[in-house]
Amino acid sequence: MSKPADFNFEPAPDLPGADRLAKYSLGAIRQLTHRMWDFEIEGLEHIPRTGPALIAPNHLSFCDSVFVPAALPRRMWAIGKGEYMDSWKTKHIFPALGMIPVDRTGGDAAQVALDTAARVLDDGHLFMIYPEGTRSRSGNLHKGRTGVARLAAKCNAPIIPVGHSGTIAVQPPDTVAMKPFKKVTVRFGKPMWVHEHGDPSDPRTLRRFTDAVMYEIAELSGQTYVDVYAGETPAEATASGGAPSKTSEPRAMPRRLSVVGGTSETPVSITLPPTRPALRTSSIGPLLRTNGGPPAALISMPPGRTKTSAK
Repeated sequence: MSKPADFNFEPAPDLPGADRLAKYSLGAIRQLTHRMWDFEIEGLEHIPRTGPALIAPNHLSFCDSVFVPAALPRRMWAIGKGEYMDSWKTKHIFPALGMIPVDRTGGDAAQVALDTAARVLDDGHLFMIYPEGTRSRSGNLHKGRTGVARLAAKCNAPIIPVGHSGTIAVQPPDTVAMKPFKKVTVRFGKPMWVHEHGDPSDPRTLRRFTDAVMYEIAELSGQTYVDVYAGETPAEATASGGAPSKTSEPRAMPRRLSVVGGTSETPVSITLPPTRPALRTSSIGPLLRTNGGPPAALISMPPGRTKTSAK
């Protein structure tokens, strides 16, 4: 049984959530996760002790939203699907813990949730958002949505990539109970800044930065990356303007390029020019002989000219 790390509860009466309920609930969750599961946490040194940051994990199971907050050394807020507000079991407790419901159909309702998220970051707190937008049903890591990069650029906050494993064994899809005594690992990566990838106002920078974040999440979680959004097939991705892989099969994330143009694990392949075909004198030798003597030297003639013999 591991021991929870030190925890800094940050009161925020002006933000969503009930401070008193959140403080005691988070304390109980942190103790329970370390007692009931083989809970391992790596990379806590990458979490800023003060100031804003976006926590960006992979999403496999409902209990991801239990283990990632329990691994953090600070209080955090998060976006949750609006359907949680339709159930009596979750409509009160989740918002009290700091969940900001979002209408995933988009529009003004979704913008309200993102504006609230910006308030959390502007006030110097941690905010968790799943870049995939929804749970992965395949177990693979899917293409990230650029909203997380846009939010980071707007609030000038770093993104902390997070990769976890084991949660899907604790609570498989469409199950309610969490299976105890399973191993769960949460790994935090180094902070990433959008301005390090180009102009934050350029949509191409947001796409490039989001892809870089997904690369780090894949490295931390050990998942295979597929270049389609979660919940979409390659055909649907093409219809919506995406650029899926030529095959629907999962593919590994590319390795970082080395300074010589290859990968860090594969030697560079150099293409050689084609080999000049060998001259077969046995077949053309008689044509090159003069008066039965040795073969004459080949003389290259300009186009349209013919060789004349000296008189």
